[in-house]
Amino acid sequence: MSCEVLVLYFAKSSELAGVRSENLTLPQEVTSKELWEKIAALHPRLSTIKDQVVLAVRQEYVTIGDDVITLRTGDEVAVIPPISGG
Repeated sequence: MSCEVLVLYFAKSSELAGVRSENLTLPQEVTSKELWEKIAALHPRLSTIKDQVVLAVRQEYVTIGDDVITLRTGDEVAVIPPISGG
């Protein structure tokens, strides 16, 4: 089964993707790694931050790996790039 989620892109990820947000249809059961790969496949320029990016699902950080995430229609997925400051 699949569901429609809202993907939000912040800072550098928005610049690389060329959008601030978009709706995507994704499988309900997906690993965080597969989720990242699906997003990066749509926006190949995101690969430049792949080792530093963090994902959040329903405002909860998720580690990119083999953990399975259950998505629901209407969920928000945030792509959060590395943040620097001083």
